[in-house]
Amino acid sequence: MAKSQATFMKKQLEKTRLKKKEEKEQRKQERQQNSTGGSLESMMAYVNEFGEIVSEPPIPTPPEKNN
Repeated sequence: MAKSQATFMKKQLEKTRLKKKEEKEQRKQERQQNSTGGSLESMMAYVNEFGEIVSEPPIPTPPEKNN
C-alpha cells in the first residue's frame, strides 16, 4: 500500500508542477502582448539646461566665443 501512496503523490506533484509551468507561460505571453515596445528611443531621457528630465533631446546651440 505504501508503494501506491508514493505513486499517487508523485502524480500529484507532477500535476502541480505542470500547472505552475503553464500558468507561468500564460503570464509571459500576456506580458509580451501588453508590452508597449521597449525601443531604445522610447526609453531615452534627457536633462535640459534647468536640470529637469525631459523626453525630447535638447536643441543643439552653437558654442559662444569668449573674446
